[in-house]
Amino acid sequence: MKMKKKWTGILTAGLTLALVLSGCSSQTKDSSSSSTTTTDAPKTESAGGSPVEITFWNMFGGGEGDFVDQIIKGFNDSQKEVTVKQLRLESNEYYAKLSTALSSSKGPDVAIAHVDRISPFVKAKQILPVDELATKVGFDLKEITESNIKSVSYDGKPYAVPLDTHFHMFYYNKDILKKADLLNEDGTPKLGDMTPEGFEKTLGDIHAKVPDVQALAVNTPYFQEPFLNMYYEAGGDILNADMTKAAINNDKALNVLKFYTDIYKNNYSDLNDKTPWDTFHNGKAAFWFGGVWEAGLLLGDKSLNIGAMPLPPIFGSQTHWASSHTLVIPSYVSAEKQEAAAKFMKYFSEIGGKTWGQAGHVPANSNVTASEEYKSLPYRSEFIEAQKTVKFAPPTDKYTTIITTISESLQNIIFGNETPKDGLANMEKQINEVLDN
Repeated sequence: MKMKKKWTGILTAGLTLALVLSGCSSQTKDSSSSSTTTTDAPKTESAGGSPVEITFWNMFGGGEGDFVDQIIKGFNDSQKEVTVKQLRLESNEYYAKLSTALSSSKGPDVAIAHVDRISPFVKAKQILPVDELATKVGFDLKEITESNIKSVSYDGKPYAVPLDTHFHMFYYNKDILKKADLLNEDGTPKLGDMTPEGFEKTLGDIHAKVPDVQALAVNTPYFQEPFLNMYYEAGGDILNADMTKAAINNDKALNVLKFYTDIYKNNYSDLNDKTPWDTFHNGKAAFWFGGVWEAGLLLGDKSLNIGAMPLPPIFGSQTHWASSHTLVIPSYVSAEKQEAAAKFMKYFSEIGGKTWGQAGHVPANSNVTASEEYKSLPYRSEFIEAQKTVKFAPPTDKYTTIITTISESLQNIIFGNETPKDGLANMEKQINEVLDN
């Protein structure tokens, strides 16, 4: 049967590359301490004997890992049929090890996979559709938002259970904005005209009145993130509609690069800041395009006096980059453990989603986001609003190699090794070579 999403080539060596994508990578304090650990829950006995034990692989460290630990303990304590044993891997080696495990049919019974990583696993028939298993354990997948289910569906079947949507918010330091006379009475920022020029003027006002801070901390070490946010706002795409050619060498990309290079040139942001997330957290920047996963750190401490809102439509729309953590079941897993894993998926989505929402990620389960428990968390109404305009990565099995190419090319451009025009042309050429391989 022909896939509705076009496959663009065989499994690439990109799967063995280090994880460059954001979302739960090692760029924030809450997620930088990931290490290889195991968490064994105490086994319980059921009337029929020992519970089914399943192994759960993930890459969550720091604050995120703490929330996952809570969810696993809650699941293990809630019933006597299944026990989850956790294996936590370093984020920069996670996908290489997961890919090897799936290829060798020896590894986890259930695992975390970012939505932009599952395409090659589906193509290789290494993970299972989850619809029938969900029905078997009484899990209604209609609880999951339509955009999330669509993002994991191939040939009309969902191959993963989306746990969340994660993306970037516009965080702002109210104390700095007050000094710059750019804080409204309701505690929101005065942003002026929503154009690149208008936003740069706002940054200039901050720079003039509060010169000892960065007006905007830019995530230069992971520059593909702030670039894609603004490029998507401008209506840009990485690939053409059928994912056969690069579509990134254009005026939209040039304008976004000019926007950022102007910000660096005018000293509104420090090009050489290696830890801009710390710069903002430490009160040394007025604005920050930061992940929802930073919410606990930035919004949980009221003394920081930080607010959050969706990314402003600087380039004409509020479409912005997003990814999603999903749960997948490998094809080699036995029928008994498949059902056990499905029960854990159901719990993680329906019950654990309330805990997971505290980490900042917007839960994919709409019942969770509609709950008063979730809506009472700081600025979550803003998070839900921002979730409505997200844009996921193109569903190609070569995305890992493509985003690595984009990341490396952008570093060359912003550090002056190539002009934006030449850099985009070379980026286009390299992406096309990946697609043609």
